[in-house]
Amino acid sequence: MTDVSSETRRTDSPPLPLEGVRAGFREAVKAAVQKMGATAPNPAVGCALLDGEGRLLAVGAHPAAGQPHAEVMALEQAREKGVLEQVRTALVTLEPCNHHGRTPPCSDRLKNSPVQTVWIGARDLNPQATGGADHLAGGLSPKRVHFLADEPGLRSLAQDCAALLAPFACRVTQGRPWLSVKQALDGQGSMIPPEGRKTFTSPASLRLAHQLRRACDAVVTGIGTVLADDPSFTVRHVPDHAGRAPRPLIVLDRQGRLPAAWRQAREADGFHVEQCRDLSSLPALLGQMDVNWALIEAGPALLASVREAGLWDDWLTIRHEGADRDDQLSITLREETADKRSPIQLLRQYGD
Repeated sequence: MTDVSSETRRTDSPPLPLEGVRAGFREAVKAAVQKMGATAPNPAVGCALLDGEGRLLAVGAHPAAGQPHAEVMALEQAREKGVLEQVRTALVTLEPCNHHGRTPPCSDRLKNSPVQTVWIGARDLNPQATGGADHLAGGLSPKRVHFLADEPGLRSLAQDCAALLAPFACRVTQGRPWLSVKQALDGQGSMIPPEGRKTFTSPASLRLAHQLRRACDAVVTGIGTVLADDPSFTVRHVPDHAGRAPRPLIVLDRQGRLPAAWRQAREADGFHVEQCRDLSSLPALLGQMDVNWALIEAGPALLASVREAGLWDDWLTIRHEGADRDDQLSITLREETADKRSPIQLLRQYGD
C-alpha cells in the first residue's frame, strides 16, 4: 500500500495556497453540513474545487443515498459553469470511495479529471469503500494526495471533517449510531416549561434544536414524554430536507402504552414509529435501521437512565437564565479528547 503522506512529501510541486485550501474546505464542510440527515446510510460529504491560484470554482455535496457523490456533484457544477478545465485542486471532506456501490468510484472520476492535487479531510473507515487515496496517488497519471491532519495549520479543519464523519463512522465501526442528547433547563434546573407553553428557550436556541432534529436520522423519546406533552417531533423553524424517507421515531415503552392516535398522527407527519421495550436494545435497533445519527429528546427519568447506561456520545444542554439574558449552551462529549469535536458544534458553526 502506498504511504500517501510520505509520497506527497517527495513531490516537487510548488507550495500550495493554504489559505485557499482553508477557505475552500470551509465551503465543502458547510455544504456537507446542510445535507446531514438526508444521506443515511451514507455519510454527509462535501467537495470544493480550486483553480491553480487557489480560487474557488465549484462546491458540491452528496444529496442522498443513490445519488451522485460530492466529487461528482462538484465536477458537474464546474462543467456547467464552463470552468472544468481550470480545476487543479479538489478538497474532499472524506476519502473518495474506491468501489462500485450504487454509484461508480469517485476516485476514478477524480483520476480522469483535470485535478492534479487532492486534499482529504478524513480517511474512510468503511472497509468496502476505502483505498481511494492510494488509487489516486498510484498508477498512471498519479495525483498529489494530502491529508489535512498532516498539515499543522489545517488540523482544525481535520477535526471538523472528523466530526462530520463521526455519526457514519460510529455506525460502521460499532454497529450503532452516534447518540446525541438534547436537554433544556430553566434557571432552577427544571425541564418543565411554564404552564401553557411547550418550551422556554430563546428563538436562537429553538432554531439550533430544530437544526439538530433535521440533521439526525432518527428521534428517540420515552412514553412519559408522549403521554405528558403530545409532542410532534417535526422539524420547524428551519426547512426540512425535501423528499426525505420516513424518519424513525423510537418510543421507549415497556408496558405498551403508546396511544394509537398519536402513532397515526406521527406517521402522517412522515415518521416511521417503532416501540422499544428495553433501553439496552436501542443501539442495535437503530443500527439495523441504518441510522447514522439519532437524537434523544426525552424527560428527566429516561435521560437519567441514558446517562447511567452510558448510551450517549454528546450531550447538548440549553440553560435558559431568563427573558432578558441569552441562553447558555454547553456540549459535552462522553469520550472527551483534545482534538475531538461534536457534530453539534458543526451545526452551530456552519449551519444555516
